[in-house]
Amino acid sequence: MFKGARGVMNETIILVDQKDSPIGYEEKIAAHKNGGRLHRAFSIFILNSKNELLLQQRSAEKPIFRKLWSNSCCSHPLKGEELEKATHRKLQQEFGFDANMEEVFSFTYKARDETSGLTEHEFDHVFIGKYDGSPKPNPSEIANWKWVSVADLKKDLNKNPDRYTPWLKPALDKLVQEAKLA
Repeated sequence: MFKGARGVMNETIILVDQKDSPIGYEEKIAAHKNGGRLHRAFSIFILNSKNELLLQQRSAEKPIFRKLWSNSCCSHPLKGEELEKATHRKLQQEFGFDANMEEVFSFTYKARDETSGLTEHEFDHVFIGKYDGSPKPNPSEIANWKWVSVADLKKDLNKNPDRYTPWLKPALDKLVQEAKLA
């Protein structure tokens, strides 16, 4: 088992088919080994009143895609946990605040992390929310954070894609389209 941000990682996540129907359960790290098994996940994009996105740099303690910049928060609902409840739990755990959020779309992607040897293969539900307070990031989850304009983020994603998680660009591109972000 992997010792990471919260000690021994033995969380059980939900395996799904291509239509997001549950087909079983797997220990979190095991689901990311051997090419990855498709599982339910979520990505949260938090915007402030200036229409800036809250980004996080993933902690070095994360098991996969360590130290890369990503959307505000992402994770997995656990066995027996509703998707929406999981988004609130994880946002509070990582950034120390909660927000009203709505699901905008979902998509599937697969990406291998050469550093860890693990693979993300996710049916990813994308949520958007608003927040104007001061985040209180959990240092075992988040190495750094910042607010950035959508335009600046898109430019840097194109210029420096290796600084970002592989799901950020496709999620952001579709979010800009679906949520009409500038």
